[in-house]
Amino acid sequence: MFGNVSIPIISDLTGSNKNARLSGNVVLMRKNVLDVNSVAGSLVDGISEFLGRGVTCQLISSTVVDPNNGNRGKVGAEASLEQWLLNPPPLLASSNQFKVTFDWDVATHGVPGAIIVKNNHASEFFLKTITLADVPGRGTVVFVANSWVFPQSKYRYSRVFFANDTYLPSQTPAALRPYRDDELRNLRGDDQQGPYQEHDRVYRYDVYNDLGNPDGGDPRPTLGGSKHHPYPRRCRTGRKPTRTDPGSESRLTLLEQQDVYVPRDERFGHVKSADFLGYSIKAFVDGVVPALKGYIGLEFNSFDDIRRLYEGGIKLPDIPALEEVRKQFPLHLIKDLMPAGGDFVLKLPKPKLIKENEKAWMTDDEFARELLAGVNPMLIRRLTEFPPKSSLDPSKYGDQTSTITEAHIERNLEGLTVQQAVESNRLYLLDHHDHYMPYLIEVNSLDDNFIYATRTLLFLRGDGTLTPVAIEMSLPELRDGGAVTASRSTVYTPPTSTTAGAEAWVWLLAKAYVNVNDYNWHQGISHWLNTHAVMEPFVIATNRQLSVAHPVHKLLTPHYRDTMNINGLARQMLINAGGIFEMTVFTRKYALEISSKVYATWNFTDQALPDDLIKRGMAVPDPSSPYKVRLVLEDYPYAADGLAVWHAIEQWVTEYLGIYYPDDGVLQADVELQAWWKEAREVGHGDLKDEPWWPAMQTVAELVKACATIIWIASALHAAVNFGQYPYCGYHPNRPSVSRRPMPEPGTEEYAELERDPERFFLRSITSQFQAVVGISLLEILSSHSSDEVYLGQRDTKEWTSDAEAQEAFKRFGARLAEIEKRVEAMNADPRLKNRHSPAQFPYTLLFPNASDLRGENNAGVTAKGIPNSISI
Repeated sequence: MFGNVSIPIISDLTGSNKNARLSGNVVLMRKNVLDVNSVAGSLVDGISEFLGRGVTCQLISSTVVDPNNGNRGKVGAEASLEQWLLNPPPLLASSNQFKVTFDWDVATHGVPGAIIVKNNHASEFFLKTITLADVPGRGTVVFVANSWVFPQSKYRYSRVFFANDTYLPSQTPAALRPYRDDELRNLRGDDQQGPYQEHDRVYRYDVYNDLGNPDGGDPRPTLGGSKHHPYPRRCRTGRKPTRTDPGSESRLTLLEQQDVYVPRDERFGHVKSADFLGYSIKAFVDGVVPALKGYIGLEFNSFDDIRRLYEGGIKLPDIPALEEVRKQFPLHLIKDLMPAGGDFVLKLPKPKLIKENEKAWMTDDEFARELLAGVNPMLIRRLTEFPPKSSLDPSKYGDQTSTITEAHIERNLEGLTVQQAVESNRLYLLDHHDHYMPYLIEVNSLDDNFIYATRTLLFLRGDGTLTPVAIEMSLPELRDGGAVTASRSTVYTPPTSTTAGAEAWVWLLAKAYVNVNDYNWHQGISHWLNTHAVMEPFVIATNRQLSVAHPVHKLLTPHYRDTMNINGLARQMLINAGGIFEMTVFTRKYALEISSKVYATWNFTDQALPDDLIKRGMAVPDPSSPYKVRLVLEDYPYAADGLAVWHAIEQWVTEYLGIYYPDDGVLQADVELQAWWKEAREVGHGDLKDEPWWPAMQTVAELVKACATIIWIASALHAAVNFGQYPYCGYHPNRPSVSRRPMPEPGTEEYAELERDPERFFLRSITSQFQAVVGISLLEILSSHSSDEVYLGQRDTKEWTSDAEAQEAFKRFGARLAEIEKRVEAMNADPRLKNRHSPAQFPYTLLFPNASDLRGENNAGVTAKGIPNSISI
């Protein structure tokens, strides 16, 4: 059956050449190669082969219809894969190739345009490609699958794969249109409520109602579907509601967490070593974190204590839970991460930030440089009025205008007045005041938390580097019986050259508290919300509304690889109630709720890098520039590298889409494209569907900008905020996630304590030992590239399209990225560009497109280098 329509097996090839044959080559990976636990399945598969019920294929014509089957493309006879039993699985997880021969006369049946694949084995396999050689009048025909094919009994329809030709809906051969429509209907699965099973391929939307555990007394608000808590949609799993809250989805058990539903082809496959990262996350959460809880209450007393994490490590106790976790995973995947309990020493690699200079992080130069070339360089903005104003509602929060005055900063402006500094574009602001002021009463009521809302003012010196000149730290002050909140602020300034002792440590502590704000914003907003969460609706909409034969589908799907799966794992183990994120940041149980408030102001068009830079005053429009913008601060590594990458993406997308959309009319008539954009906007991002900034999708220029923005978010933006996490944050005094006590004031016992033992006071004011070790251990996993990473400008299947013009445009894209790599290397070697290298001798490479070494081999692990195609970790 194909959907609700029967597909007869055509055995009577009347009028055809009985000797006509087409030879095919099938590339797949068998589960018994990929899964060490599927030995029994492989034995059953062998029996199936002996009985003649193996893997079969049937060609579908793209040019000849069958009037007895609703004028669908004619279907050929079944052909079986040859030599399954004689083709043993390789020792490593690589591909098998099988021959298949079809009874097919092109003169009678036409050119094959699709193929039915039936799996009569007991277990699934991963089908990569099927290639037909020497097709008369066509040459080579390639069917690109890259899909898991489960036993046929699992499906209500036959699995159909299309040749790698590209068609707009109106240009699709009539013989293939019904198959194209049926495949999209199957993927939408709107008649299937769930709960969905591993073999299901259903893409549907849901709200974030699965983060809390109401049955365990730890609820969380539903995110999405309301004005109070707007949010992007996530993949529907169809799980049952909780007993105590019908609006919340039930949680998976500890052993089920790895099995959170996403459509099978979106899951980490055993075919890729990135699967190790998924196992690593689960093993870390289920095994290492519970063992580390024995360190709750222990404290670091000196920086030497922290350095021992990288020199000796922490020995975990012999806890049975560790062995139980180890038993859940194939030994070869987990042995390096989790040796046996009692023998396990949690030894972390030394982060790049302290590898060459262990004290550089303490300098003002490094603090300021990381705002331009660190892990969160997309928040700093140019100051256009002094003092900084607040956008908070004064009827709720009173006057929140900054209390920084000219007297605070004038001695550090190289002889300029404040007004002159503003007018000459030399004052910049990192503003976390409005971000956190509304939440400080709640978060400061949590145990072991004491947080300020901060504003940091920076000055651009004559040598092109920034330096902090004032830090304002504010707390809410209740007035009028608690009905209105105002701000109570203290301004800290850099110590003078003659200042020694405690004042220097107070300034270091003020910078640390700024970084506490910035770390939380980076993780919850810049990273999770602005890349992971906002991308998932586009993944779902693309699979529901755009056929695999659609040019936009072919353009975008490489940038969706593994995103839904890592998001699903995050909901189960990282951003859930009591998960690692809540455990290690000051916002705790309010973390995702705060990100919901921020999403209310999210703007899709502002995610394009040039638009973002202009909005922050870091660039101005410049029609004469190839990027159409000019940086106000030239030595801004994130922006300089980012604009080059953005421009290359935009050029590639422009050239590619120009092949298929010669004018706006063709785009407007594309029913799949219009349905895709409408659903992504009105359903996937439905809480913001009425915002005026959404492109109307009536012009090719709008489509180019939208696709370039999606690719930018999934590739470069995510790389910039993700792969520097361990290099910059792995030494937690540089990027603490929590602050725990008020700033010390002269004349108090706290100030005397600071004077007696400043390192101890500093470390007991920021992230605790338990939080730090848990947090940075996870960051090492999340900052790692897999050995088979697919980087920007690469495809995992070279036959991704049969269109030679598109292939040539893609080669030009790769060549431009290679030129960007040379440019980055040259700039990093230029001594005039001081922000390219930190005092820690750590160059900025997070937007270096490829992490390959000089031999062209991909480097795995924490490299702080390379832009993967997608949000895959």
